[in-house]
Amino acid sequence: MKRPAWFDERAPSRVRRLTLAPLAAAAWCYGAGARAHRKAHERGVLSRARLACKVVSVGSLVVGGSGKTPLAAWIATQLRARGRRVALATRGYGGEPREAVHVASDGERALEAARVVGDEALLLARLAPGVPVLVAKRRVLAGERAIADLGAEILVLDDGFQHHALARDVDLVVFGRDGLGNAAVLPRGPLREPIDALARAAAVLVTGGVLPATDESRIARAAPALARFSVLRAPIGLCDLALWGQTPKGHSPNVLAGREVGVLSALAHPRALRDTAQSLGARVVAERTFADHHLYRASDLSGLAAQAPLWITTEKDAVKLDPAWCANADVRVLALATSVAEPEKFLAWLEARL
Repeated sequence: MKRPAWFDERAPSRVRRLTLAPLAAAAWCYGAGARAHRKAHERGVLSRARLACKVVSVGSLVVGGSGKTPLAAWIATQLRARGRRVALATRGYGGEPREAVHVASDGERALEAARVVGDEALLLARLAPGVPVLVAKRRVLAGERAIADLGAEILVLDDGFQHHALARDVDLVVFGRDGLGNAAVLPRGPLREPIDALARAAAVLVTGGVLPATDESRIARAAPALARFSVLRAPIGLCDLALWGQTPKGHSPNVLAGREVGVLSALAHPRALRDTAQSLGARVVAERTFADHHLYRASDLSGLAAQAPLWITTEKDAVKLDPAWCANADVRVLALATSVAEPEKFLAWLEARL
């Protein structure tokens, strides 16, 4: 589904406001329901499980991509490097699980296909080598499995801020380039919950720059005590799709300078890949985009070579692409490195919270 234009309109016209008035009414109901759901878990009206391990959630207040998954992988990798026994858990959105819990990766290799566990689970496995990845709609079941079978002492949740059924020790909320958008909840705006939910978070992390001043003011009013960190993402490699997974990074992404390319993606914000390619000096002459979490078929890649001499895709997409589908097309995977600015400061803060 394409992100509606009004999600990002911070000063809509009177005509626009009147036109979208029915959505504003629906948003009021949605927001009230989301707030009631969170409070019901917090007050014990609905059950909230607590695991026999520490739980770190990396989530968002906003629908769509904000860099949660690569950040969750980076955090898990860093904690493992510090000697912690870590596991990652995700819902497996876009997959069709056959069991209550799937071990998507044992830390050494992927054990399931994207059609079963979803693309994010396989991306986590790719970005966090050595860290097991479990998939379950009920994240408490993934945690119990990770503790019992893998000896996990820390469970990192990918996209867990709205998963109220599991108690967390640290809630991290990530914002991307669009910030709060128009600051309205669904379906009038991009927020999954009213902004006052931020009062339950421990920190806000911003990917790719700074938030608009109006967003900063809203966040400060909602949760003045939040810790603040910045997330860095940078292109580090360009690898042939057929070799991706066998080589760490391939070529330098600087080889794109002056090249005509097509961009292939199934992302919440497809323009992010186009903008990245252009920032590297490429000239985008073709685009083929699909809905977020789309499961590719061979027909989706037909005719690529006729549209552009070189195609760029993302790591999230690569886990679902079969090189055999590309025929004569040159398709390469653009790898991005994710980290938190001042990593030692952040990790010291996180471990203190744990």
